[in-house]
Amino acid sequence: MKTPLVEMDGDEMTRVLWKIIKDELIIPYVDLKTEYYDLGLKHRDETDDQVTIDSAEATKKYGVAVKCATITPNAARVEEYDLKEMWKSPNGTIRAILDGTVFRAPIQVKGIEPCVKNWKKPITLARHAYGDVYKNVEIRVPGAGKAELVFKNADGTEIRQTIQEFDGPGVIQGIHNKDNSIISFAKSCFNYALDTKQDLWFATKDTISKTYDHRFKDIFSEVYEEYKTRFEEAGLEYFYTLIDDAVARVMKTEGGFIWACKNYDGDVMSDMVSSACGSLAMMTSVLVSPAGVYEYEAAHGTVQRHYYKYLKGEETSTNSVATIFAWTGALRKRGELDGIDELCSFADKLEKATLSTIESGKMTKDLALITSLENVTVLNSEEFIRAIREKLDEM
Repeated sequence: MKTPLVEMDGDEMTRVLWKIIKDELIIPYVDLKTEYYDLGLKHRDETDDQVTIDSAEATKKYGVAVKCATITPNAARVEEYDLKEMWKSPNGTIRAILDGTVFRAPIQVKGIEPCVKNWKKPITLARHAYGDVYKNVEIRVPGAGKAELVFKNADGTEIRQTIQEFDGPGVIQGIHNKDNSIISFAKSCFNYALDTKQDLWFATKDTISKTYDHRFKDIFSEVYEEYKTRFEEAGLEYFYTLIDDAVARVMKTEGGFIWACKNYDGDVMSDMVSSACGSLAMMTSVLVSPAGVYEYEAAHGTVQRHYYKYLKGEETSTNSVATIFAWTGALRKRGELDGIDELCSFADKLEKATLSTIESGKMTKDLALITSLENVTVLNSEEFIRAIREKLDEM
């Protein structure tokens, strides 16, 4: 390697797997260079979340990052980890700084067929990387009173709307988005569709959200005019539909297209697609910025339940495929940008070894429960990674 990767360590069981993957599958084969940032929850708390910001800025500097899954704390986590405050989602912070779009797609492997039988090709979820509930402001309403939405113009004038006349306790949530972020999102989606030669869907709920969601719809329509000729020449289709209609339609397709969603919708729908295709641990995720910066991660969380078993000394069988593919994605992109063909080849080889291990009948428990293969061997978390190393050494 010439240029380092930005390495963002994480939390709980994925943090445990992170080290094993590096020790068994990366360091023995790659002259690994990384700029390391500990995004574990305790360290984020100790640095007042500055480490998250620093890691994002480093990603802008070096161009490629690989990230472990991290905890986004709720009230229970604040108490569990004795946090100073309920810190924002680190993924949301990084996405906002990079102004990128998250593209997620299932990892297909023989023996793990989608629950939706007509899905023949991967469905790529394009998730907007800014705003919505991930940068929200919330108020716990203590009792009766009036809630208002107020915008103060730079010239001092105000726009004011009544949200609700409360007659008792409740909650208020304020979310926002920005035109330039939505434009970047749209352009990323149209570019990615052309690059991967896939049709593009976009879905919101503009019939209910007649200003917020409708703004997304209008911007996509405006930006599409810049791409319309290229789409037609490539034989590709772009269309807009309501999010509930998209959910109904997607179940009846063969796949092989990009489904663009707002931030929250993309978060939820990517988990649905990945689970339907086998496992939450079988999905790639890459954040791509308009400036050509890439951050690779697993699409799933920190596997809290397995971590608590691990702390008790109990055996776990945690699927590490998505985390391995985060590393291979980052290494391949680093190799492409730096002109190191051997690094790209190694990433390809490691992915092939991972899938070949599963296809040979060796897999973690989550896959063994849904595979169509017979006489499979269920391996624990570390055994599975070591089986991949054995396959890698044979290739």
